[in-house]
Amino acid sequence: MSIFAAPGAYDRAITVFSPDGRLFQVEYAMELVNRGATILGIRCSEGVVIGAEENVEPLEEEEYSWKIFKIDEHVAAAIVGLSSDARILIDQARVYAQSNRLTYDEPVDVEVITKRICDIKQLYTQHAGVRPFGVSIIFAGVDKTGTRVFGTHPSGTYRGFKATAQGAGRETVVGILREEYKENMNLEETTKLAVKCLAKALEARQLPPRMKITVIPSETKKMETMSDSKIEAYVKELGAGK
Repeated sequence: MSIFAAPGAYDRAITVFSPDGRLFQVEYAMELVNRGATILGIRCSEGVVIGAEENVEPLEEEEYSWKIFKIDEHVAAAIVGLSSDARILIDQARVYAQSNRLTYDEPVDVEVITKRICDIKQLYTQHAGVRPFGVSIIFAGVDKTGTRVFGTHPSGTYRGFKATAQGAGRETVVGILREEYKENMNLEETTKLAVKCLAKALEARQLPPRMKITVIPSETKKMETMSDSKIEAYVKELGAGK
């Protein structure tokens, strides 16, 4: 029998590597993320913008369809994947942010929060009897180092970005960002770019342009959620989502 056996022989336990060095359970978790609603994070000198597609069932109350969460006044997170897994990690991030304020009397750095959550994610890739968290999270915020955006992976890795996206519309969004993102953009231009990216990602999958957008200005360092009417105005102005 070949040592390169079928994947099924190696995907029953998270602690077993396949002969070609793969952890199939982590890859399956990433596949779940790739099929989820699109999320994005973009930073500029004036602040950060974080956005997410909104797919609400006709009988569902909109306020219970959460993709963007407040971690602290100066940090927000967007999630894609299993919302139940994300809820646990978001709660951990909030507790850690408040603990940092109580211990050091200052707001936590965005990267510190990101690393803490990724430590938890990584722990669940190396113990028997557990499975990886089936969620990717984009953390964005403003701290003493400036505006920051970090993308996380189900394996527990994270990277800093000027702009990034996850989910089903990632390729569409990243394509637009590579062409149109500029480091000298102001917050208004960055917000419009985020709206355009999400509208185009939804349009590509023949879905209505429904989304949530949150901004954290560098000046106030406080999370602000855009109204649906303002997002609709941006969509019409940009001619996206048609």
